[in-house]
Amino acid sequence: MTEGTAIGLHRVLEPAGVLPQAAHRLDADPRIRADEVRVAVERLNLDAASFRQLHTAHGGDPDAVRAEVLRIIGERGKMHNPVTGSGGMLVGVVEEAGPESPLGLKPGDRVATLVSLTLTPLAVSDGLAGWDGRSEQVPARGHAILFARSIAAVLPDDVPVPLALSVMDVCGAPALTRRVVESRAVSGAAPVVAVLGAAGKSGCLSLAAARRAGASRVVGLVPSAEEAARLEASGLADAVVLADARDPVAVSRAVAGGAGGPADVTVVCVDVPGCEHGAVLATAQGGTVVFFSMATSFPAAALGAEGLAADVTMLIGNGYVPGHAQYALDLLRSEPGVGMLFTARAGADPAQ
Repeated sequence: MTEGTAIGLHRVLEPAGVLPQAAHRLDADPRIRADEVRVAVERLNLDAASFRQLHTAHGGDPDAVRAEVLRIIGERGKMHNPVTGSGGMLVGVVEEAGPESPLGLKPGDRVATLVSLTLTPLAVSDGLAGWDGRSEQVPARGHAILFARSIAAVLPDDVPVPLALSVMDVCGAPALTRRVVESRAVSGAAPVVAVLGAAGKSGCLSLAAARRAGASRVVGLVPSAEEAARLEASGLADAVVLADARDPVAVSRAVAGGAGGPADVTVVCVDVPGCEHGAVLATAQGGTVVFFSMATSFPAAALGAEGLAADVTMLIGNGYVPGHAQYALDLLRSEPGVGMLFTARAGADPAQ
């Protein structure tokens, strides 16, 4: 095994010399090398920012959304939204595992890939005929290729596949939130944590993780009274506040009202662009902002913090923390409020 094949360089068709995630086009040939794994695809999970962009761009027309996803996969050999730069993940059954693969998978294992579809060679064979184009979860048939440096988890028997896929899609958020909150709790006073987009998948898991990691107070910010009612019923937040996450002053005032001042840690789980400045403004000097959204703009965050003279540490959640999948599933199992919010979301999602 060479480093090049371990990270999938041999699958890059264009441009030469870049990693699979940065490539415009990948080779999804089903024949695997000795360190690769081929997965028979059952379901794709488009990331929230990508699905929202596709839905908006096509005026909510499900047939147009389906055609666009098919076009992207067909042209690029992967699901890599060219507008958002994001993809998602998938569930499938291992068909073949090369003898040198270090992933520990065997034929017949039902797995969720914990690496982005933006770097996963993918081919679809059914035209997405089973998908209505109205939800993030996409029933599909085809195959995907995992590299030696890929990550995948065998799905648990006690969690329905669509639910497990939803949780694993965002499992990096609660794991990173736990790490940040624990580090601050150990080094000083227990931090106040605010989560923007707190009623969503990554948001509710991050609330639960923050509280379990030792936060002194957790504040959940949501955009509507309907989401506020659901979040309050879940019991995951000490305070639930309303504001449009794209309105910096409104966010700052709402968080201060719920927290008694700016937050020590702010976690951004909103799937729309333009939330960077509000997160910075709502965070105390010396605090930390965790951006866990594919809609985040690095220039907006960096220049916004500079312009506000904000002495804050800004972290970009990369989706991977060791043990993140198991930790997120444990939160789902042990926190009734998390299960309630995921169930409410699934009820509105025909794919589930």
